[in-house]
Amino acid sequence: MSTDAVAILGFVSLFVLMLLRVPVGMAMGLVGVTGYSYIVGVGPALKLVGQTSMRTVTDYTFGVIPMFMLMGALVSVSGVSRELFKAANSMIGHLRGGLGVATVLACGGFAAICGSSVATAATFSSVAYPEMRRFGYPQSFSTGVIAAGGTLGAMLPPSTVLAVYAILTQQDIGKLFMAGIIPGLLAMLMYVITIMIIVKVRPDWLPGGELKPWSERLVDLKNVWAPLVLFLFVIGGLYGGFFTPTEAGGVGASGAFILGLARGKFTKSNLREALLQATRTSAAVFTVLIGALLFGYFLTITQSPQKLTEFLTGMGVGRYGVLAMIMVMYLVLGCLMDAMAMIILTVPIIFPVILVLGFDPIWFGIIIVMTVELGLIHPPVGMNVFVIKSVVKDVSFTTIFKGVIPFVVTDIIRLIILIAFPVITLWLPTRMG
Repeated sequence: MSTDAVAILGFVSLFVLMLLRVPVGMAMGLVGVTGYSYIVGVGPALKLVGQTSMRTVTDYTFGVIPMFMLMGALVSVSGVSRELFKAANSMIGHLRGGLGVATVLACGGFAAICGSSVATAATFSSVAYPEMRRFGYPQSFSTGVIAAGGTLGAMLPPSTVLAVYAILTQQDIGKLFMAGIIPGLLAMLMYVITIMIIVKVRPDWLPGGELKPWSERLVDLKNVWAPLVLFLFVIGGLYGGFFTPTEAGGVGASGAFILGLARGKFTKSNLREALLQATRTSAAVFTVLIGALLFGYFLTITQSPQKLTEFLTGMGVGRYGVLAMIMVMYLVLGCLMDAMAMIILTVPIIFPVILVLGFDPIWFGIIIVMTVELGLIHPPVGMNVFVIKSVVKDVSFTTIFKGVIPFVVTDIIRLIILIAFPVITLWLPTRMG
């Protein structure tokens, strides 16, 4: 059998295994090792499994993943999400649509520490949704704004998805984190503008909340100083070149622990929960990473990336035409798997194409992560929508998708802006110390 036939059979087998609900990391590892064994031999393939697994879990650079996972877990169990929402709600919740804006701002703040879209969407489904419903906000809007706000988790640093992209493509993790800041803030701003437009078009649809006295507002604002200081310290250290990304993760996790302890937010049970959550999530990410690396070796010996590059660049549609096809592929994959799996599965194949086309790897990372996140909320299937549905039992999928549509349109406009003006993404990374 030719290497081309083996490669095609490998991809078909991989998707069949995923459809059979085999975990993505296991499926990629199994296909990669089997294909490598067929071409090179069983002995070298088994040796590759041991070497790849050991090298991945002991690599210093990969330590950034469990460190930021632990930081996010510690912050999550210490009640920061509720405090962020309460502070934002105190300041602007009394305005029409104010609870929606407060949800976006709180999602952004929480995402900047947590780094996970799914975790952000799940958390605010229990924190913000009941409050919006209490003041008469429609179900569609309430769930739609939470689904959209959740996507900020993969864009604002420290983002686990961006870290994994950097590792796979051998890019600077710190520069990728910096590149995500302005697009992430732009996303928040455009979501807020979208809510304001909805209020303008349908003024009676989104009511105002409770007007709180300034004394109460200031107390609520004081409660968010700790996560703000932690975020600025970690990101400032990265930007200034004082920390490597792995060191920043360690500092962030230590800072989250110390702040939670000092504020009396930890109990034995929630501390144990945070440690278990970080361990489980890190183990899952490393399993997928090892599987992806094994699959990558299989792709290398079949020369699939090179052949795909030749095919796409020879189509005559231009560099932006190829980019558009890649983005459409990610939107489709967004219906089938989560952001991490999509990035790990596809980047080793797509990245050589991007280099040949002359796109900046840092810029492309942000564009693709943003496209992947759009895939998590767009109809007919969106992972974030399923997460919200699992938390909010009394709402239908149709209702959630109806509320998401304005934010999907906003995301598409934002993607067009960032593609047209790469300087928006690359301005901060080019000025790092």
